[in-house]
Amino acid sequence: MSARFPFFATSPKAMEDLLAAELNSFGAAAVKETRAGVAFEGTLETAYRACLWSRIASRILLPVKTFQAAAVDELYAGIQSIPWGEHLSVESTLAVSLTATHSWITHTHFGALKVKDAIVDQFRDRTGRRPSIDVLRPDLRVHVHLDQDTVAVNIDLSGASLHQRGYRGESVIAPLKENLAAALLLRARWPDIARDGGPLVDPMCGSGTLPIEAALMAGDSAPGLERTSFGFLRWKGHNQKLWENLLKEAQHRRKSGFERLPRIIGYDADRRAVRIALVAVKRAGLGNRIRIEQRDLAKASAPAGDAVVPGLVAVNPPYGERLGETAALHPLYKCLGEVLIAQFSGWKAAVLTGNIELAKSIGLRAVRVNTLYNGSLECKLLQFEVRPERIFKNVPRRGAGHAITAPASTAQPAQDGIPGAEMFANRLRKNLRHLEKWARREGIYCYRIYDADLPEYAVAVDRYEQWVYVQEYEPPRTVDPAKARERLEGVRAAVPAVLGIAPENMFFRIRKRQKGLSQYQKQDYQHAFQEVREDTFKFLVNFTDYLDTGLFLDHRLTRGLIRKLAQGKRFLNLFAYTGTATVYAADGGATATTTVDSSSTYISWARDNLVLNGCGGRRHTGIRADCIEWLRQEPQRFGLIFLDPPTFSNSRDRAHDFDLQRDHVELVRLCAEHLEHDGVLLFSNNFRRFRLDAEALKPLHIQDITQATMPEDFSRSPRIHQCWQITRT
Repeated sequence: MSARFPFFATSPKAMEDLLAAELNSFGAAAVKETRAGVAFEGTLETAYRACLWSRIASRILLPVKTFQAAAVDELYAGIQSIPWGEHLSVESTLAVSLTATHSWITHTHFGALKVKDAIVDQFRDRTGRRPSIDVLRPDLRVHVHLDQDTVAVNIDLSGASLHQRGYRGESVIAPLKENLAAALLLRARWPDIARDGGPLVDPMCGSGTLPIEAALMAGDSAPGLERTSFGFLRWKGHNQKLWENLLKEAQHRRKSGFERLPRIIGYDADRRAVRIALVAVKRAGLGNRIRIEQRDLAKASAPAGDAVVPGLVAVNPPYGERLGETAALHPLYKCLGEVLIAQFSGWKAAVLTGNIELAKSIGLRAVRVNTLYNGSLECKLLQFEVRPERIFKNVPRRGAGHAITAPASTAQPAQDGIPGAEMFANRLRKNLRHLEKWARREGIYCYRIYDADLPEYAVAVDRYEQWVYVQEYEPPRTVDPAKARERLEGVRAAVPAVLGIAPENMFFRIRKRQKGLSQYQKQDYQHAFQEVREDTFKFLVNFTDYLDTGLFLDHRLTRGLIRKLAQGKRFLNLFAYTGTATVYAADGGATATTTVDSSSTYISWARDNLVLNGCGGRRHTGIRADCIEWLRQEPQRFGLIFLDPPTFSNSRDRAHDFDLQRDHVELVRLCAEHLEHDGVLLFSNNFRRFRLDAEALKPLHIQDITQATMPEDFSRSPRIHQCWQITRT
């Protein structure tokens, strides 16, 4: 009898029951739903079948060990107690991910590094050699989760998330995830409709995810059949013969199932989306079995023919992510309702929206409402039966001879269909050609490519290795909001295409003047930290939780100057943020460093950056305190001080607010009092209208070094910061 193991399948929230039903169909035992996943038992074949056939799961995890750890040393020891030689060899590559809830671990990336160290140290101690790290395509992925002090260690059998079927290439803005599309179809009972010969129509198909998932489902095709890699393929416990048998079975079922597919159609007004969808359909092996056509929403229709039975309209219309978009989308939802009533009478419809108010414009009463999650956003799946008695009485029905017109603003135009978007793409392309060569020559991995070079496209585009961070400067009130949205759509379409990055590696933020306590508050709570390189260092950045990423790119040369000046000196970093300047000072030979910031989050982040670069130890001190009050009380002097204050702050730790222009003289004088006789103060800020009161700062010697600290990628916008070198006379 085959050995049985415990497993855990993860999924987005509100899909656990669908996942449990799938696992039962795969022969799993002891199936138990939990939040965002399902625990189950089974053989290795059960787990392989789940990886290959699950339409809902994100990952299939094999639990290895659970233990208690209340500190880093206990985490390290617990990981080392696992016999890792049973799972990988010294020649293997490894990747570690770590998540935490209510835990003492404040930065999950730091925790993952400790887990990695424990694993490779075990091999080094026993063999003198260690496995290599490969975060993209490792031989083994280890997933660790901390819930308070409980540590659960798992082997990730799936590798990349299982929602990645392998057919997606280029994508449209905010594509629907494949497992969310599958959940929509299952909730709408599409398998039953398809079994009876009913067709499916998606009148706003985007990159074609819903039609493709519908075809795979109706055609009994394993969603993982087009994937080229799974996490278990190079795991030492892998059974290759068992896997090959499952693949043969899946291929046979697919061939048979594709012969009885109903009609599946996708329409979209955007010709670029249609092109992308056609490529995805072909990559999914469905080139002759799904019809994709460019057609406005108002012209969507059911398949012609007397023999056509009622089917399903499945659609994920836009629902507005920014203020002001909701009102503009009401005509789109109204048009959708008119099309359903006029063209799809007797059919069922499933509409996924993140804005229930918009759905009221459809004009039909839902027979069923389900909750689903698109990432962290709660959405509603509204299911309709398109019959006269389901129409709201106060919504007029279009009669014969009445044209249905979709509002012009509702189409999702292609990049070259947005006025000026090609102009933005050309400027981005031009900048990239120059900066890519410069960055490669200088060994720079993170740099700014575009910074409002065209006034109409007021965004900043920063590359962080394989990620791109786009900041949209808040448009003035004189700019038409509709025009601003249109231009932003052009940016969203152009950036991934020009830079050659996956859309999911692009992050957006609206940058506006922050007031009060809001200036440093979290923007989100994803706790997703990435490791990027600068010079010989590694730093942790976060693209989702805060307005700034954790690495000020315009200070690259300033940090280099700090390293040059730090030799043999005590270094003080004020308003230290994430401590990147402290890392440079430590590497430059500072005898000791002191890092001060009013945020405990940033002090912890700075500490992690120091540890990440091998700069831990007692000579590096992090202090959470109001910088001005700390200076007033601290007696110690320093050979090098870096002062980079905010423009404005009213921190809870301060009795009065701080205004840079008003208070900079006092602040600079306090710093100067803490300089050793030959000490140096570097004073920098990003307030574009700042004016240094040199007269009030006499007799300090002040040298403007702004130009010397301005990197090449910021030379187009030289007012990004100002910097002075100040010494005592």
